[in-house]
Amino acid sequence: MLKRELVNEVTAQLGDYYKQDVAQAVDIVLDEISKALMDDRRVEIRGFGSFSVRTRKPRTTKNPKTGKMMDIPERKTLHFTMSKSLKEVLIEE
Repeated sequence: MLKRELVNEVTAQLGDYYKQDVAQAVDIVLDEISKALMDDRRVEIRGFGSFSVRTRKPRTTKNPKTGKMMDIPERKTLHFTMSKSLKEVLIEE
């Protein structure tokens, strides 16, 4: 689903709001989630799941093409854990 599809669906369900207002609300929600993750805070949306930032350890690997050893630095990754209720709905399908 694209962001514009989400905006269209929310606008259709609410009915009384302009599409530009709903789009602004969606942008605000996504910006706040992004800010929280940049501050290494966990974001939990009940009934959907939680987002957190994890740090991957630095490691050494071998380039398969050249055979040269390469150092991969530490980096942050986004981790999503779905809620129990969402997991149950997905498993039923």
